[in-house]
Amino acid sequence: MNAFSKPSLPVRRGLIGLAGIMALLLAWFFWIVLGPGPMSFAGGSRVTLANYHGVDPTGVPSELAHASLLKKGEYLTRAADCGACHTARGGVPFAGGLGFVLPFGTIYSANITPDKDTGIGTWSDASFLNALHKGIDDEGVHLYPAMPYASYTSMTDADALAIKAYLFSLKPIHAVVRDNTLVFPFNQRRLMGVWSVLFNSDKRFEPNATRSPQWNRGAYLAESLEHCSECHTPRTIFQSLNNRRKFAGATQAGWRAYNITSDANSGVGAWSDADLAKYLSSGNAAGHGSAGGPMGEAVDKSLSYLVPSDIAAIVTYLRSVPAISTSDLPAPKATPAPASYKEGVVADYDPRGKKVFEGACASCHGWTGVSPVTHYATLTGVRAVNDPTAINVAETVINGTDYMPAFGQGYSNDEIAAVANYVTARFGVSPSRITGKDVAALRKQASN
Repeated sequence: MNAFSKPSLPVRRGLIGLAGIMALLLAWFFWIVLGPGPMSFAGGSRVTLANYHGVDPTGVPSELAHASLLKKGEYLTRAADCGACHTARGGVPFAGGLGFVLPFGTIYSANITPDKDTGIGTWSDASFLNALHKGIDDEGVHLYPAMPYASYTSMTDADALAIKAYLFSLKPIHAVVRDNTLVFPFNQRRLMGVWSVLFNSDKRFEPNATRSPQWNRGAYLAESLEHCSECHTPRTIFQSLNNRRKFAGATQAGWRAYNITSDANSGVGAWSDADLAKYLSSGNAAGHGSAGGPMGEAVDKSLSYLVPSDIAAIVTYLRSVPAISTSDLPAPKATPAPASYKEGVVADYDPRGKKVFEGACASCHGWTGVSPVTHYATLTGVRAVNDPTAINVAETVINGTDYMPAFGQGYSNDEIAAVANYVTARFGVSPSRITGKDVAALRKQASN
């Protein structure tokens, strides 16, 4: 056979097929990498802050315009929700050590007190800005995107340095944080440099000149400081935010962060502005339930400290996000269950569920789901009990909320699964089938 003769027909077909597959993979890769930005849905024209002629949407609200740098920094630190991630359960605030359980290992948050040995006490302004904007620490080590620098990157230098000033005013805490336990190749931090090139814009906030000042303030708070997308937007295979399904919901830290788009059934489109504002600022809204898990922490440590005008701005921004339907989340059932435990019998379910509910739950939640004690305990209309995965119901039973004690130590995994399934079947639209094994996995995530 001549070395320069044409390949046989089967070989040519194979090469063409391989080239086609490679082209599809390349197109898929760029489809993800070149996806829309967090505010692309809004259209209009975005300008730099220097060229924006409206009220500056960054910084602190007008109520704190004349406050000291430390007071401004304290407000912004709370708005950025730094304490929730950098405080271990039962630990000293900002001393780090909270574990984030991922499919490929556990990441522990850093000590960000001004301790010079184990914290950030030796960091310069430039180092701090690099960490928040580029995801690189003072030693040039790339941070994992569990630190939401891809959202913080839009924070202004002035706001970031105000946060630094506040953190440096705190008492230094000597606390050595545990090493991460990631498996190969995720333990290779250099790969995070590649990730940042692909998915971190490293750009400061640009207002939308065609939107209102309130919308722009809400955008800055929601996208940069509060970084709502980090929990409520699903991720791609590369762990970047999938802004094509912005705010459509995702699972984080073992809890389900629900759809917060304007979809009437699976999102918050049916909520009034007043209910949404109350939920954000207090963690509860009548007929919609109470915040638990990471959302409860976000309310307790961040959102509850925002002034009403900032909460209203976030509501305005959320209302503008296009509706996206989450297929497995039906509109919550608004009608109460039968008043008697003998009615509305849940067939084909573990009888332990009803037994646990009768012994530990009915006195507060009632058999109808409308609490005879307080609206904080009403289950009717609550998203979690209308979620067929029952993840948040089980997590709430295990860990409790501000309005409910934890029952995780008093019941087995199978009992918690049984009562979660009973609750969704009795008070929700779509009964769940969560198992004891599922509950065990949720407990494991909560233990770090």
